[in-house]
Amino acid sequence: MDNRPVNLKSPCASILALSSLPFSISVFSISASTPMSWQSYNQSLLRYPQHGFSLDLSLMDIEPSYVEALAPKIAKAFADMVAVESGAIANPDEGRMVGHYWLRNADLAPTEELKKAITEPIAALKHFAEKIHTGGITPPSGGNFQQVLLIGIGGSALGPQLVSEAIGQNARLPLYFFDNTDPAGMDAVIAKLAKTGLDRTLVLVISKSGGTAETRNGMLEAKAAYEAAGLDFGRHAAAVTGSGSKLDQYATQLGFIARFPMEDWIGGRTSVLSTVGLVPAALQGLDIDALLAGAAAMDAETRKQDATKNAAMQLAIAWHSATNGKGEKDMVVLPYKDSLVLFSKYLQQLVMESLGKEHDLDGKVVHQGLAVYGNKGSTDQHAYVQQLRDGVNNFFATFIEVRKGRTGHSIEVDPGTSTADYLQGFLRGTRKALHAAGRKSVTISIPEVTPFQLGLLIALFERTVSFYASLVNINAYHQPGVEAGKKAAGAFLETLNKVRGHLTASAKNAAKNAAEIATEIDADPEDVYHCLTHLSANGEVQISIGATPAEDHFQL
Repeated sequence: MDNRPVNLKSPCASILALSSLPFSISVFSISASTPMSWQSYNQSLLRYPQHGFSLDLSLMDIEPSYVEALAPKIAKAFADMVAVESGAIANPDEGRMVGHYWLRNADLAPTEELKKAITEPIAALKHFAEKIHTGGITPPSGGNFQQVLLIGIGGSALGPQLVSEAIGQNARLPLYFFDNTDPAGMDAVIAKLAKTGLDRTLVLVISKSGGTAETRNGMLEAKAAYEAAGLDFGRHAAAVTGSGSKLDQYATQLGFIARFPMEDWIGGRTSVLSTVGLVPAALQGLDIDALLAGAAAMDAETRKQDATKNAAMQLAIAWHSATNGKGEKDMVVLPYKDSLVLFSKYLQQLVMESLGKEHDLDGKVVHQGLAVYGNKGSTDQHAYVQQLRDGVNNFFATFIEVRKGRTGHSIEVDPGTSTADYLQGFLRGTRKALHAAGRKSVTISIPEVTPFQLGLLIALFERTVSFYASLVNINAYHQPGVEAGKKAAGAFLETLNKVRGHLTASAKNAAKNAAEIATEIDADPEDVYHCLTHLSANGEVQISIGATPAEDHFQL
Protein backbone atom coordinates (compact mmCIF):
# COMPACT_ATOMS: atom_id res chain seq x y z
CA MET A 1 0.00 0.00 0.00
CA ASP A 2 1.11 3.56 -0.70
CA ASN A 3 1.57 5.18 2.73
CA ARG A 4 2.20 8.75 1.61
CA PRO A 5 0.37 11.53 3.49
CA VAL A 6 -2.82 12.72 1.84
CA ASN A 7 -4.85 15.90 2.13
CA LEU A 8 -8.38 15.16 3.23
CA LYS A 9 -9.62 17.99 1.02
CA SER A 10 -8.26 18.23 -2.49
CA PRO A 11 -8.01 21.51 -4.44
CA CYS A 12 -11.11 20.46 -6.34
CA ALA A 13 -13.00 20.24 -3.06
CA SER A 14 -11.45 23.07 -1.13
CA ILE A 15 -10.97 25.95 -3.51
CA LEU A 16 -14.49 27.16 -3.11
CA ALA A 17 -15.20 26.37 0.49
CA LEU A 18 -16.25 29.94 1.21
CA SER A 19 -19.94 30.42 0.55
CA SER A 20 -19.49 34.14 -0.02
CA LEU A 21 -17.57 33.57 -3.24
CA PRO A 22 -19.35 34.11 -6.58
CA PHE A 23 -18.91 30.52 -7.70
CA SER A 24 -20.05 27.11 -6.54
CA ILE A 25 -18.84 24.87 -3.72
CA SER A 26 -18.10 21.16 -3.98
CA VAL A 27 -17.71 18.91 -0.91
CA PHE A 28 -16.66 15.28 -1.01
CA SER A 29 -17.73 12.70 1.55
CA ILE A 30 -14.89 10.49 2.77
CA SER A 31 -15.22 6.84 3.70
CA ALA A 32 -12.96 5.77 6.56
CA SER A 33 -12.42 2.42 4.86
CA THR A 34 -11.11 3.96 1.62
CA PRO A 35 -7.31 3.72 1.19
CA MET A 36 -5.84 7.18 1.55
CA SER A 37 -4.04 7.24 -1.81
CA TRP A 38 -7.14 6.06 -3.63
CA GLN A 39 -9.21 8.59 -1.71
CA SER A 40 -6.85 11.42 -2.64
CA TYR A 41 -6.85 10.37 -6.29
CA ASN A 42 -10.64 10.35 -6.49
CA GLN A 43 -10.90 13.75 -4.84
CA SER A 44 -8.13 15.35 -6.90
CA LEU A 45 -8.99 14.05 -10.37
CA LEU A 46 -10.81 16.45 -12.69
CA ARG A 47 -12.29 14.80 -15.77
CA TYR A 48 -13.97 15.93 -18.97
CA PRO A 49 -15.25 12.49 -20.08
CA GLN A 50 -16.78 13.82 -23.29
CA HIS A 51 -13.28 14.84 -24.41
CA GLY A 52 -11.31 11.96 -22.87
CA PHE A 53 -9.34 14.48 -20.81
CA SER A 54 -8.29 14.32 -17.16
CA LEU A 55 -6.13 16.35 -14.79
CA ASP A 56 -4.70 14.56 -11.75
CA LEU A 57 -3.44 16.77 -8.91
CA SER A 58 -3.35 14.05 -6.26
CA LEU A 59 0.44 14.12 -6.02
CA MET A 60 0.68 17.91 -5.67
CA ASP A 61 -0.26 17.73 -1.96
CA ILE A 62 -2.02 21.11 -1.99
CA GLU A 63 -3.24 22.13 1.43
CA PRO A 64 -6.89 23.30 1.57
CA SER A 65 -5.88 26.28 3.70
CA TYR A 66 -3.47 27.41 0.99
CA VAL A 67 -6.21 27.34 -1.61
CA GLU A 68 -8.73 29.09 0.62
CA ALA A 69 -6.25 31.91 1.20
CA LEU A 70 -6.08 32.40 -2.58
CA ALA A 71 -9.86 32.76 -2.93
CA PRO A 72 -9.92 36.56 -3.48
CA LYS A 73 -7.18 36.28 -6.12
CA ILE A 74 -9.03 33.42 -7.80
CA ALA A 75 -12.16 35.56 -8.01
CA LYS A 76 -10.11 38.40 -9.51
CA ALA A 77 -8.50 36.04 -12.04
CA PHE A 78 -11.94 34.98 -13.26
CA ALA A 79 -12.99 38.60 -13.56
CA ASP A 80 -9.78 39.47 -15.41
CA MET A 81 -10.42 36.68 -17.91
CA VAL A 82 -13.95 37.91 -18.58
CA ALA A 83 -12.50 41.36 -19.29
CA VAL A 84 -9.84 39.92 -21.64
CA GLU A 85 -12.38 37.98 -23.65
CA SER A 86 -14.66 41.01 -23.79
CA GLY A 87 -11.97 43.07 -25.52
CA ALA A 88 -10.54 45.10 -22.64
CA ILE A 89 -6.99 46.41 -22.92
CA ALA A 90 -5.16 43.46 -21.36
CA ASN A 91 -1.67 44.55 -22.40
CA PRO A 92 -1.43 48.03 -20.88
CA ASP A 93 2.21 48.58 -21.87
CA GLU A 94 1.30 48.37 -25.54
CA GLY A 95 -2.34 49.47 -25.27
CA ARG A 96 -3.55 46.27 -26.91
CA MET A 97 -6.36 43.81 -26.59
CA VAL A 98 -5.48 40.14 -26.26
CA GLY A 99 -7.60 38.10 -28.64
CA HIS A 100 -6.18 34.61 -29.06
CA TYR A 101 -9.23 33.15 -27.29
CA TRP A 102 -11.46 34.49 -30.06
CA LEU A 103 -9.53 32.56 -32.72
CA ARG A 104 -11.39 29.32 -32.02
CA ASN A 105 -14.78 30.96 -31.55
CA ALA A 106 -15.03 34.11 -33.61
CA ASP A 107 -18.54 34.77 -32.30
CA LEU A 108 -16.90 35.87 -29.04
CA ALA A 109 -15.01 38.69 -30.74
CA PRO A 110 -16.33 42.01 -29.39
CA THR A 111 -16.96 43.59 -32.81
CA GLU A 112 -18.10 42.40 -36.21
CA GLU A 113 -14.87 43.77 -37.70
CA LEU A 114 -12.76 41.61 -35.38
CA LYS A 115 -14.91 38.59 -36.16
CA LYS A 116 -14.27 39.07 -39.88
CA ALA A 117 -10.55 39.47 -39.17
CA ILE A 118 -10.67 35.88 -37.90
CA THR A 119 -13.12 34.14 -40.21
CA GLU A 120 -12.11 35.66 -43.54
CA PRO A 121 -8.40 34.75 -43.33
CA ILE A 122 -9.32 31.18 -42.35
CA ALA A 123 -11.50 30.84 -45.43
CA ALA A 124 -8.76 32.40 -47.57
CA LEU A 125 -5.98 30.15 -46.26
CA LYS A 126 -8.09 27.03 -46.78
CA HIS A 127 -8.71 28.10 -50.37
CA PHE A 128 -5.01 28.82 -50.84
CA ALA A 129 -3.97 25.42 -49.48
CA GLU A 130 -6.50 23.66 -51.71
CA LYS A 131 -5.14 25.45 -54.79
CA ILE A 132 -1.58 24.48 -53.83
CA HIS A 133 -2.63 20.85 -53.36
CA THR A 134 -4.68 20.59 -56.55
CA GLY A 135 -2.36 22.50 -58.86
CA GLY A 136 -4.41 25.68 -59.02
CA ILE A 137 -1.24 27.47 -57.92
CA THR A 138 1.96 26.04 -59.33
CA PRO A 139 5.67 26.85 -59.44
CA PRO A 140 6.82 28.81 -62.53
CA SER A 141 8.68 25.72 -63.75
CA GLY A 142 5.45 23.67 -63.76
CA GLY A 143 4.35 20.68 -61.74
CA ASN A 144 3.20 21.11 -58.15
CA PHE A 145 4.75 22.43 -54.98
CA GLN A 146 5.98 19.44 -53.00
CA GLN A 147 7.42 20.93 -49.82
CA VAL A 148 7.36 24.08 -47.68
CA LEU A 149 10.17 26.12 -46.15
CA LEU A 150 8.83 28.09 -43.20
CA ILE A 151 10.92 31.08 -42.11
CA GLY A 152 10.15 32.48 -38.67
CA ILE A 153 11.42 32.74 -35.11
CA GLY A 154 9.93 32.25 -31.65
CA GLY A 155 6.22 31.50 -31.76
CA SER A 156 6.17 32.07 -35.51
CA ALA A 157 8.21 28.90 -35.91
CA LEU A 158 7.76 27.00 -32.66
CA GLY A 159 3.96 26.75 -32.86
CA PRO A 160 4.03 25.36 -36.42
CA GLN A 161 6.88 23.03 -35.43
CA LEU A 162 4.84 21.63 -32.55
CA VAL A 163 1.82 21.03 -34.78
CA SER A 164 3.93 19.46 -37.52
CA GLU A 165 5.75 17.12 -35.13
CA ALA A 166 2.59 16.16 -33.22
CA ILE A 167 0.08 15.53 -36.02
CA GLY A 168 1.90 16.07 -39.32
CA GLN A 169 3.42 12.63 -39.85
CA ASN A 170 1.48 12.06 -43.08
CA ALA A 171 1.56 15.63 -44.34
CA ARG A 172 0.75 16.32 -47.98
CA LEU A 173 3.60 18.84 -48.03
CA PRO A 174 6.45 18.27 -45.56
CA LEU A 175 7.62 21.29 -43.59
CA TYR A 176 11.20 22.54 -43.17
CA PHE A 177 12.32 25.48 -41.06
CA PHE A 178 14.65 28.43 -40.89
CA ASP A 179 14.13 29.30 -37.21
CA ASN A 180 17.48 30.90 -36.42
CA THR A 181 20.04 33.17 -38.03
CA ASP A 182 22.66 30.40 -38.10
CA PRO A 183 24.11 30.30 -41.64
CA ALA A 184 25.36 26.72 -41.36
CA GLY A 185 21.92 25.60 -40.21
CA MET A 186 20.30 27.33 -43.16
CA ASP A 187 22.79 25.77 -45.56
CA ALA A 188 21.87 22.33 -44.20
CA VAL A 189 18.15 22.97 -44.75
CA ILE A 190 18.72 24.28 -48.29
CA ALA A 191 20.71 21.13 -49.08
CA LYS A 192 17.77 18.99 -47.95
CA LEU A 193 15.30 21.03 -49.98
CA ALA A 194 17.50 20.81 -53.06
CA LYS A 195 17.06 17.02 -53.15
CA THR A 196 13.42 17.52 -54.18
CA GLY A 197 14.15 20.88 -55.77
CA LEU A 198 13.98 24.51 -54.72
CA ASP A 199 11.80 25.06 -57.77
CA ARG A 200 9.15 22.86 -56.09
CA THR A 201 9.54 24.47 -52.65
CA LEU A 202 7.02 27.01 -51.39
CA VAL A 203 8.53 29.52 -48.94
CA LEU A 204 6.33 30.82 -46.13
CA VAL A 205 7.73 33.87 -44.32
CA ILE A 206 6.10 34.69 -40.97
CA SER A 207 6.75 37.94 -39.10
CA LYS A 208 4.26 40.39 -37.62
CA SER A 209 6.42 43.47 -38.16
CA GLY A 210 8.67 42.20 -40.91
CA GLY A 211 11.54 43.78 -39.03
CA THR A 212 12.54 40.81 -36.86
CA ALA A 213 16.21 40.36 -37.73
CA GLU A 214 16.35 36.57 -37.65
CA THR A 215 13.34 36.16 -39.93
CA ARG A 216 14.49 38.89 -42.31
CA ASN A 217 17.95 37.30 -42.46
CA GLY A 218 16.46 33.89 -43.21
CA MET A 219 14.31 35.36 -45.97
CA LEU A 220 17.30 37.07 -47.57
CA GLU A 221 19.36 33.87 -47.34
CA ALA A 222 16.52 31.92 -48.97
CA LYS A 223 16.15 34.57 -51.67
CA ALA A 224 19.89 34.36 -52.40
CA ALA A 225 19.67 30.56 -52.68
CA TYR A 226 16.73 30.78 -55.09
CA GLU A 227 18.46 33.38 -57.21
CA ALA A 228 21.65 31.29 -57.28
CA ALA A 229 19.49 28.48 -58.69
CA GLY A 230 18.08 30.83 -61.33
CA LEU A 231 14.65 31.06 -59.68
CA ASP A 232 12.30 33.99 -59.03
CA PHE A 233 11.98 34.02 -55.24
CA GLY A 234 8.76 36.03 -55.15
CA ARG A 235 6.90 33.53 -57.32
CA HIS A 236 7.74 30.81 -54.81
CA ALA A 237 6.85 32.75 -51.65
CA ALA A 238 3.93 33.67 -49.39
CA ALA A 239 3.84 35.76 -46.22
CA VAL A 240 1.99 35.96 -42.92
CA THR A 241 2.46 39.46 -41.55
CA GLY A 242 0.85 42.62 -40.27
CA SER A 243 -0.98 44.78 -42.78
CA GLY A 244 1.39 47.48 -44.08
CA SER A 245 4.42 45.99 -42.33
CA LYS A 246 7.92 45.93 -43.82
CA LEU A 247 7.35 42.33 -44.87
CA ASP A 248 3.95 43.18 -46.33
CA GLN A 249 5.55 45.90 -48.43
CA TYR A 250 8.42 43.64 -49.46
CA ALA A 251 6.03 40.84 -50.42
CA THR A 252 4.06 43.25 -52.59
CA GLN A 253 7.24 44.53 -54.21
CA LEU A 254 8.49 41.03 -55.05
CA GLY A 255 5.08 39.73 -56.14
CA PHE A 256 4.61 37.04 -53.49
CA ILE A 257 1.98 34.45 -54.37
CA ALA A 258 -0.14 35.26 -51.30
CA ARG A 259 -0.21 37.36 -48.13
CA PHE A 260 -2.15 36.57 -44.96
CA PRO A 261 -2.76 39.00 -42.08
CA MET A 262 -1.32 38.76 -38.59
CA GLU A 263 -3.18 40.94 -36.10
CA ASP A 264 -1.53 43.06 -33.41
CA TRP A 265 -3.83 41.58 -30.76
CA ILE A 266 -2.20 38.17 -31.25
CA GLY A 267 1.12 37.57 -29.47
CA GLY A 268 3.69 35.30 -31.08
CA ARG A 269 3.62 32.75 -28.27
CA THR A 270 -0.18 32.46 -28.54
CA SER A 271 -0.36 32.58 -32.34
CA VAL A 272 -0.37 28.89 -33.22
CA LEU A 273 -4.15 28.87 -33.79
CA SER A 274 -4.04 32.03 -35.90
CA THR A 275 -2.84 32.35 -39.50
CA VAL A 276 0.68 31.78 -38.11
CA GLY A 277 -0.07 28.15 -37.35
CA LEU A 278 -3.08 27.52 -39.55
CA VAL A 279 -1.48 28.43 -42.91
CA PRO A 280 1.34 25.86 -42.55
CA ALA A 281 -1.07 23.33 -41.03
CA ALA A 282 -3.46 23.70 -43.97
CA LEU A 283 -0.57 23.36 -46.42
CA GLN A 284 0.33 20.09 -44.70
CA GLY A 285 -3.26 18.94 -45.21
CA LEU A 286 -4.03 18.79 -41.49
CA ASP A 287 -7.51 19.08 -40.04
CA ILE A 288 -7.42 22.67 -38.82
CA ASP A 289 -11.14 22.65 -38.02
CA ALA A 290 -10.57 19.84 -35.51
CA LEU A 291 -7.55 21.68 -34.08
CA LEU A 292 -9.69 24.76 -33.50
CA ALA A 293 -12.59 22.68 -32.20
CA GLY A 294 -10.35 21.11 -29.55
CA ALA A 295 -9.23 24.52 -28.35
CA ALA A 296 -12.81 25.77 -28.34
CA ALA A 297 -13.91 22.76 -26.29
CA MET A 298 -11.25 23.40 -23.64
CA ASP A 299 -12.09 27.11 -23.66
CA ALA A 300 -15.72 26.27 -22.94
CA GLU A 301 -14.74 24.12 -19.96
CA THR A 302 -12.20 26.59 -18.56
CA ARG A 303 -14.43 29.62 -19.05
CA LYS A 304 -16.70 28.28 -16.31
CA GLN A 305 -16.58 30.22 -13.02
CA ASP A 306 -16.68 27.05 -10.90
CA ALA A 307 -12.99 26.55 -10.12
CA THR A 308 -13.52 22.96 -8.99
CA LYS A 309 -14.48 22.10 -12.57
CA ASN A 310 -12.03 24.43 -14.32
CA ALA A 311 -8.85 22.59 -15.34
CA ALA A 312 -6.92 25.75 -16.19
CA MET A 313 -7.68 27.34 -12.82
CA GLN A 314 -6.81 24.10 -11.03
CA LEU A 315 -3.49 23.99 -12.86
CA ALA A 316 -2.77 27.66 -12.12
CA ILE A 317 -3.42 27.03 -8.43
CA ALA A 318 -1.13 24.00 -8.54
CA TRP A 319 1.65 26.14 -10.05
CA HIS A 320 1.10 28.76 -7.38
CA SER A 321 1.22 26.18 -4.60
CA ALA A 322 4.29 24.39 -5.96
CA THR A 323 6.29 27.59 -6.43
CA ASN A 324 4.86 29.62 -3.53
CA GLY A 325 3.62 32.07 -6.15
CA LYS A 326 7.19 33.22 -6.71
CA GLY A 327 8.68 30.74 -9.17
CA GLU A 328 10.64 29.04 -6.40
CA LYS A 329 10.56 25.72 -8.27
CA ASP A 330 10.89 24.78 -11.94
CA MET A 331 8.40 22.83 -14.04
CA VAL A 332 9.69 19.69 -15.77
CA VAL A 333 7.42 18.64 -18.63
CA LEU A 334 7.45 14.94 -19.53
CA PRO A 335 5.11 13.90 -22.36
CA TYR A 336 5.06 10.13 -22.74
CA LYS A 337 4.69 10.18 -26.51
CA ASP A 338 7.30 10.78 -29.21
CA SER A 339 4.98 13.00 -31.22
CA LEU A 340 4.78 15.45 -28.29
CA VAL A 341 8.56 15.81 -27.95
CA LEU A 342 8.33 19.53 -28.78
CA PHE A 343 5.58 20.21 -26.27
CA SER A 344 8.02 21.05 -23.48
CA LYS A 345 9.88 23.43 -25.80
CA TYR A 346 6.60 25.02 -26.83
CA LEU A 347 5.55 25.46 -23.19
CA GLN A 348 8.97 26.86 -22.38
CA GLN A 349 8.28 29.87 -24.57
CA LEU A 350 4.58 30.19 -23.69
CA VAL A 351 5.18 30.07 -19.94
CA MET A 352 8.57 31.74 -19.53
CA GLU A 353 8.01 34.62 -21.94
CA SER A 354 4.61 35.25 -20.39
CA LEU A 355 5.50 34.92 -16.72
CA GLY A 356 9.16 35.98 -16.55
CA LYS A 357 8.72 39.62 -15.54
CA GLU A 358 10.70 42.09 -13.43
CA HIS A 359 7.74 44.27 -12.45
CA ASP A 360 4.15 43.54 -11.53
CA LEU A 361 1.17 45.53 -12.79
CA ASP A 362 1.64 48.05 -9.96
CA GLY A 363 5.24 48.73 -10.98
CA LYS A 364 6.70 46.83 -8.03
CA VAL A 365 9.91 44.84 -8.60
CA VAL A 366 8.91 41.17 -8.19
CA HIS A 367 11.13 39.15 -10.56
CA GLN A 368 8.37 36.66 -11.32
CA GLY A 369 8.68 33.59 -13.49
CA LEU A 370 8.38 29.84 -13.86
CA ALA A 371 11.31 28.02 -15.46
CA VAL A 372 10.29 25.18 -17.80
CA TYR A 373 12.34 22.36 -19.25
CA GLY A 374 11.81 18.79 -20.39
CA ASN A 375 11.98 16.33 -23.24
CA LYS A 376 9.91 13.14 -23.22
CA GLY A 377 9.31 9.92 -21.35
CA SER A 378 10.63 7.34 -21.01
CA THR A 379 13.77 8.74 -22.63
CA ASP A 380 14.50 10.97 -19.65
CA GLN A 381 14.48 8.04 -17.26
CA HIS A 382 17.91 7.35 -18.75
CA ALA A 383 18.97 10.99 -18.40
CA TYR A 384 17.98 13.61 -15.85
CA VAL A 385 15.31 11.67 -13.96
CA GLN A 386 18.19 10.46 -11.79
CA GLN A 387 18.62 14.00 -10.49
CA LEU A 388 14.89 14.56 -10.28
CA ARG A 389 14.59 11.53 -8.00
CA ASP A 390 17.73 11.87 -5.88
CA GLY A 391 19.10 15.38 -6.41
CA VAL A 392 17.99 18.90 -5.63
CA ASN A 393 14.24 19.14 -5.00
CA ASN A 394 13.81 22.34 -7.01
CA PHE A 395 11.01 21.35 -9.39
CA PHE A 396 7.62 19.81 -9.89
CA ALA A 397 6.84 17.52 -12.83
CA THR A 398 4.07 17.64 -15.40
CA PHE A 399 3.41 14.24 -16.94
CA ILE A 400 1.45 14.07 -20.18
CA GLU A 401 -0.14 10.66 -20.60
CA VAL A 402 -1.41 9.48 -24.00
CA ARG A 403 -3.50 6.43 -23.27
CA LYS A 404 -3.52 4.79 -26.70
CA GLY A 405 -0.25 3.12 -27.58
CA ARG A 406 -0.63 2.67 -31.33
CA THR A 407 -3.12 2.03 -34.08
CA GLY A 408 -2.93 -1.58 -35.14
CA HIS A 409 -1.47 -4.79 -33.74
CA SER A 410 1.20 -4.84 -31.02
CA ILE A 411 3.62 -7.68 -30.52
CA GLU A 412 4.49 -9.09 -27.12
CA VAL A 413 7.98 -8.05 -26.10
CA ASP A 414 7.54 -10.10 -22.93
CA PRO A 415 4.84 -12.72 -22.34
CA GLY A 416 1.57 -10.81 -22.27
CA THR A 417 3.34 -7.42 -22.36
CA SER A 418 3.63 -4.87 -25.17
CA THR A 419 5.80 -1.81 -25.66
CA ALA A 420 2.75 0.33 -24.82
CA ASP A 421 2.47 -1.54 -21.50
CA TYR A 422 6.08 -0.69 -20.77
CA LEU A 423 5.54 2.98 -21.61
CA GLN A 424 2.60 3.15 -19.21
CA GLY A 425 4.61 1.30 -16.58
CA PHE A 426 7.50 3.73 -16.86
CA LEU A 427 5.15 6.71 -16.54
CA ARG A 428 3.38 5.32 -13.48
CA GLY A 429 6.61 4.06 -11.94
CA THR A 430 8.47 7.34 -12.38
CA ARG A 431 5.54 9.30 -11.02
CA LYS A 432 5.39 7.15 -7.87
CA ALA A 433 9.16 7.07 -7.42
CA LEU A 434 9.33 10.86 -7.57
CA HIS A 435 6.53 11.29 -5.06
CA ALA A 436 8.10 8.77 -2.69
CA ALA A 437 11.11 11.08 -2.65
CA GLY A 438 8.97 14.13 -1.90
CA ARG A 439 8.76 15.37 -5.49
CA LYS A 440 5.39 16.71 -6.60
CA SER A 441 3.76 16.13 -9.97
CA VAL A 442 0.74 16.82 -12.15
CA THR A 443 -0.55 14.25 -14.63
CA ILE A 444 -2.58 15.29 -17.67
CA SER A 445 -4.16 12.50 -19.70
CA ILE A 446 -5.59 12.44 -23.21
CA PRO A 447 -6.74 9.42 -25.25
CA GLU A 448 -4.43 9.95 -28.26
CA VAL A 449 -2.62 12.68 -30.16
CA THR A 450 -5.08 14.06 -32.70
CA PRO A 451 -5.74 17.58 -33.99
CA PHE A 452 -8.63 17.90 -31.52
CA GLN A 453 -6.59 16.73 -28.54
CA LEU A 454 -3.64 18.95 -29.47
CA GLY A 455 -5.98 21.94 -29.61
CA LEU A 456 -7.31 20.92 -26.20
CA LEU A 457 -3.80 20.95 -24.68
CA ILE A 458 -2.79 24.24 -26.30
CA ALA A 459 -5.90 25.99 -24.99
CA LEU A 460 -5.47 24.51 -21.51
CA PHE A 461 -1.99 25.95 -21.05
CA GLU A 462 -2.81 29.28 -22.70
CA ARG A 463 -5.57 29.92 -20.17
CA THR A 464 -3.53 28.54 -17.28
CA VAL A 465 -0.82 31.09 -18.05
CA SER A 466 -3.42 33.88 -18.09
CA PHE A 467 -4.94 32.76 -14.79
CA TYR A 468 -1.57 32.38 -13.11
CA ALA A 469 -0.45 35.81 -14.31
CA SER A 470 -3.53 37.30 -12.67
CA LEU A 471 -2.88 35.40 -9.44
CA VAL A 472 0.60 36.97 -9.21
CA ASN A 473 -0.46 40.36 -10.66
CA ILE A 474 1.76 40.56 -13.74
CA ASN A 475 1.27 41.39 -17.43
CA ALA A 476 1.50 38.09 -19.28
CA TYR A 477 1.23 39.67 -22.69
CA HIS A 478 4.34 41.81 -23.14
CA GLN A 479 8.04 40.89 -23.34
CA PRO A 480 10.29 43.83 -22.40
CA GLY A 481 13.23 41.52 -21.75
CA VAL A 482 13.14 40.28 -25.34
CA GLU A 483 13.19 43.85 -26.60
CA ALA A 484 16.14 44.63 -24.31
CA GLY A 485 18.06 41.74 -25.81
CA LYS A 486 17.35 42.98 -29.32
CA LYS A 487 18.64 46.46 -28.42
CA ALA A 488 21.82 45.00 -26.93
CA ALA A 489 22.35 42.90 -30.06
CA GLY A 490 21.96 46.02 -32.17
CA ALA A 491 24.59 47.81 -30.10
CA PHE A 492 27.01 44.92 -30.58
CA LEU A 493 26.48 44.93 -34.34
CA GLU A 494 27.16 48.67 -34.39
CA THR A 495 30.46 48.10 -32.56
CA LEU A 496 31.30 45.22 -34.88
CA ASN A 497 30.94 47.41 -37.94
CA LYS A 498 33.06 50.13 -36.29
CA VAL A 499 35.80 47.57 -35.63
CA ARG A 500 35.57 46.21 -39.16
CA GLY A 501 35.70 49.69 -40.66
CA HIS A 502 38.59 50.77 -38.44
CA LEU A 503 40.69 47.74 -39.39
CA THR A 504 40.00 48.32 -43.07
CA ALA A 505 41.00 51.99 -42.82
CA SER A 506 44.23 51.13 -41.01
CA ALA A 507 45.10 47.98 -42.95
CA LYS A 508 48.80 48.81 -43.22
CA ASN A 509 49.21 49.38 -39.51
CA ALA A 510 50.81 46.87 -37.16
CA ALA A 511 48.74 44.31 -35.31
CA LYS A 512 46.90 45.68 -32.30
CA ASN A 513 45.21 44.29 -29.25
CA ALA A 514 41.59 44.82 -28.33
CA ALA A 515 42.27 47.58 -25.80
CA GLU A 516 44.21 49.62 -28.35
CA ILE A 517 41.46 49.36 -30.95
CA ALA A 518 38.81 50.09 -28.30
CA THR A 519 40.59 53.31 -27.35
CA GLU A 520 40.76 54.38 -31.00
CA ILE A 521 37.03 53.84 -31.63
CA ASP A 522 35.82 54.73 -28.10
CA ALA A 523 34.31 51.35 -27.26
CA ASP A 524 34.40 48.76 -24.49
CA PRO A 525 37.54 46.53 -24.79
CA GLU A 526 35.65 43.30 -24.08
CA ASP A 527 33.02 44.10 -26.73
CA VAL A 528 35.82 44.89 -29.18
CA TYR A 529 37.62 41.66 -28.31
CA HIS A 530 34.50 39.59 -29.05
CA CYS A 531 34.10 41.46 -32.34
CA LEU A 532 37.69 40.67 -33.26
CA THR A 533 37.43 36.96 -32.40
CA HIS A 534 34.22 36.77 -34.46
CA LEU A 535 35.98 38.38 -37.44
CA SER A 536 38.92 36.04 -36.98
CA ALA A 537 36.76 32.92 -36.85
CA ASN A 538 35.13 33.97 -40.12
CA GLY A 539 38.37 34.73 -41.97
CA GLU A 540 38.24 38.53 -41.96
CA VAL A 541 41.21 39.16 -39.67
CA GLN A 542 44.26 37.29 -38.44
CA ILE A 543 44.83 36.60 -34.76
CA SER A 544 48.07 36.06 -32.87
CA ILE A 545 47.27 34.30 -29.60
CA GLY A 546 48.92 35.75 -26.50
CA ALA A 547 49.09 34.55 -22.92
CA THR A 548 45.73 36.21 -22.16
CA PRO A 549 42.98 37.78 -24.28
CA ALA A 550 44.51 41.19 -23.51
CA GLU A 551 47.69 40.06 -25.24
CA ASP A 552 46.00 38.67 -28.38
CA HIS A 553 46.79 40.80 -31.44
CA PHE A 554 44.73 41.26 -34.59
CA GLN A 555 45.24 42.62 -38.09
CA LEU A 556 43.82 42.20 -41.56
